[in-house]
Amino acid sequence: MPAYHVFRSTHIQASPQQVFDTASDFNTWSTWSPWLCMEKQAKVVVTQDSNSVGSKYEWTGELVGQGEIEHTKLDRPGFIEERLLFLKPFKSQARVTFDIEPAGDGTKVTWHMYGSLPWFMFWMAGQMDTFIGMDYERGLKMLKELIETGQVQSDIDIQGVKPMPAHTVVGVRSSCSFDQICESMRNAFQQAEDAIAKQNLSREGEALSIYHVWDLKNKRCEYTAGYVMPTTAPAVAAPLSQVAIPATNSLTIRHTGRYEHLGNAWSSGFQYARHKKLKLSKQVHPYEIYRNNSEETPTSEMISDVYLPLK
Repeated sequence: MPAYHVFRSTHIQASPQQVFDTASDFNTWSTWSPWLCMEKQAKVVVTQDSNSVGSKYEWTGELVGQGEIEHTKLDRPGFIEERLLFLKPFKSQARVTFDIEPAGDGTKVTWHMYGSLPWFMFWMAGQMDTFIGMDYERGLKMLKELIETGQVQSDIDIQGVKPMPAHTVVGVRSSCSFDQICESMRNAFQQAEDAIAKQNLSREGEALSIYHVWDLKNKRCEYTAGYVMPTTAPAVAAPLSQVAIPATNSLTIRHTGRYEHLGNAWSSGFQYARHKKLKLSKQVHPYEIYRNNSEETPTSEMISDVYLPLK
């Protein structure tokens, strides 16, 4: 069977002991799991002793499937080893480890998964680093926030398929690597705001980003960041451009919390679409609308709606 090894790291402003104690306590996992965040109603069972060798975390849900993870070795504060068993949608096993080591004024934690795929999924072996790696990045981001702040500001509400009206967007088109998207988008919005003001255009519509290219292999994206305009928006000059989004039915996912966790909404939406066998449009690009002003709203109350247009 085709084998794979996926790992991702992050730096946390806390001691190795604090990181170990959080990551080894299964009672914390539902808070920072990159998978359970998409299905809050999934059934989770944790053994009474949640942080010892032999402790287990079991889950069952429509979107997350069924499985369990068990501590097999705990070496405080530097190492955690676990046995991961998937039962549904297909049976598979993996070995999971956390390497925890001092780094500067904090701790470096590296999350590993070693496993093999069923023979009928051999074609996915080369994609595991991309898909599991993105999940691990989201999970480590939430683990970091939980340890550093005591909470994770990310809530997912999959609202189902809704009819969406047409939009005309005026903004700045840009591209960047995935790890630069927050900084790149801030710059693009600032350019759009400056150009809209200079060209005497209205900026009363909501902020919106539409993703034209999402290249998983090269980890790059191309997007337009701007504002919804009246359907009869006037002509614009560079660096602005117009994007017309036609009326269409779209799978809608609402994210409440920090922009940095918006990946949770996108991942949840794609998983839901696969599970429900929804066919996504290739002609109408996916987009997100920011429902409130980041300068006036606490990060915990920021609302962003993700739309996946359907065929």
